[in-house]
Amino acid sequence: MVADEPTFARLMQAAQNGDKAATNVLLSEAGLWLERYFRRRMPPHAIDDLVQDVIISLYTKRATWDPSRPFLPWLAAIARYRWVDHLRKIYKHESKELMEDDAAQDSDEDVVMARISLDRLFGQLPERQAEVIEMVKISGLSIKEAADKTGQSESLVKVNIHRGLKKLATMVEKAE
Repeated sequence: MVADEPTFARLMQAAQNGDKAATNVLLSEAGLWLERYFRRRMPPHAIDDLVQDVIISLYTKRATWDPSRPFLPWLAAIARYRWVDHLRKIYKHESKELMEDDAAQDSDEDVVMARISLDRLFGQLPERQAEVIEMVKISGLSIKEAADKTGQSESLVKVNIHRGLKKLATMVEKAE
């Protein structure tokens, strides 16, 4: 049997009402549907684990399905979330392996990359803000020393630092 939307909806309503036979059929049919769903998205060896993850989620979240809404989009959303979680786990693991295996030891590459990124961000700030942030927050000068070097008042140095850091934070948040 290949279940369609109305059949899935009836089975799900019965499962929500505690019908164990309907729950078994629902999970079985959902498993077949999920196998087809993941077949186009994942290598064959990963499909079974993903199907089982979604089936568990379906079972535990069955009370959240609203009978006035279609069942298959609800199931597809769960499947998509589990698929994305699976991909994140894989890529996190693979990138960790790359970092552990291929990273040069005692390299200043991270420092250089951070400085390049910082310079790019500073390039988007007004010059006076970038200058005082560099002096106070990176080089460690006091507000008074930065004011003396730039010719700005101490109050203006503080304002420029505050506004510049606020702009930097906004840029970083947008980049994420």
